[in-house]
Amino acid sequence: MKDKKFVSNENVSPRLFENKWLDRLTRTHIAIPVTMFFLYAAGLIYYTKVTTELGNLLIVGLFFGGWFLFTFAEYMFHRYVYHIDLGSEASREFAYKVHGVHHAYPKDKQRLAMPPLLSVLIGTILLLIFELVLSQYSFATLAGFMVGYAFYLLVHYSVHIFRPPNNILKELWKNHAIHHYKDDTIMYGVSSPIWDYVFRTLPKDKNMKRNLEVKGGV
Repeated sequence: MKDKKFVSNENVSPRLFENKWLDRLTRTHIAIPVTMFFLYAAGLIYYTKVTTELGNLLIVGLFFGGWFLFTFAEYMFHRYVYHIDLGSEASREFAYKVHGVHHAYPKDKQRLAMPPLLSVLIGTILLLIFELVLSQYSFATLAGFMVGYAFYLLVHYSVHIFRPPNNILKELWKNHAIHHYKDDTIMYGVSSPIWDYVFRTLPKDKNMKRNLEVKGGV
């Protein structure tokens, strides 16, 4: 396991598993899961329209409610699952394989998104959970959740691969650069900083963004 302070800004994709097929399953091109999630979301909206009597306004509301729910899930998973440290070697090894490797090799283009096989599994589990809890309201809500996920992947890929943009993504780029290069116990939100404000995981140093000096993408 790599030292958590180790960082390589080369486009290197280290091996995670000895088995080459298992290791290959940990990699994907960003376009594959993003396309899958957008198509999945479109299918869910279509299914909502043809199988329920929900009005368009309600469907739109459920969609954006699902997107907002994703921003919360993104924050909680990033903070409490991806950065788990129970003080045991097993927990540290788990954290490294699911996320620590990304901190060690942030320019690894092949591991900036969840592999397709795992994406399908998670999408199926989410559908079952949403349908159990929300019944006919589940499909439109899950559609928003999945679009939120796709947007997160696009933002995450952009801030790691491209130079700081001169648009709305610039602040998200700075936030994620702080998390990677300054303090990995703050700024857990990638697609939105809203929950960092709610749970007070913002930088204590107000000048941290101003003093951030990272060349290229994070």
